[in-house]
Amino acid sequence: ADAGLILDVGCGAGAFGAGLKELWRERGRMLQVWGVEMDPAAAGRATELLDKVLVGDASTVIADLPIRGFDVVILNDILEHVADPEKLLRELRPLLRAGGHFVASVPNVRHFPNVVNLVVHGSWRYTDEGILNRTHLRFFTRSRMIELFEGCGCRVTSVVGINPTGALAFRVMNLLTLGRWADMRYLQFAICAAVGGQ
Repeated sequence: ADAGLILDVGCGAGAFGAGLKELWRERGRMLQVWGVEMDPAAAGRATELLDKVLVGDASTVIADLPIRGFDVVILNDILEHVADPEKLLRELRPLLRAGGHFVASVPNVRHFPNVVNLVVHGSWRYTDEGILNRTHLRFFTRSRMIELFEGCGCRVTSVVGINPTGALAFRVMNLLTLGRWADMRYLQFAICAAVGGQ
């Protein structure tokens, strides 16, 4: 809520960052959003909406970003596309001010329909979008996502499930397992993790 400078890694055409800037503007506050984007065409569109956009892989352009300059680093649907997510988080961590936060959204490989396809149908089929997207290099569950951030020296402050399934079969199975399948309800999780002094 008090962020003044945000880095959006994988900002695409800048729509998410522009939405944040508008939200802050409606509250009578100023927010700067910088972006990093690999696709030059998307980065070009983002330059019209964000305060600064760097084109390239995050690991490559980190040298051009201010150390301890950001209040928040956003990684929306990024970590599953990275060969070494822990390395990326460790590289980005010095960019956050003490008390700054990572905010990330990550697909949940334990999502109920995905588990049904695997366990009941024996199917693990890659697709053009969704959890088993062909471009995904890593897969996460809720607990594995928390381990990833804690392993990088962060303190997880919240984990919120997003895009829940409304399937009756899920509700019945979760009830029968006394809530042990609760995390399988969500297609994705959003995580917020704080960094301490550096």
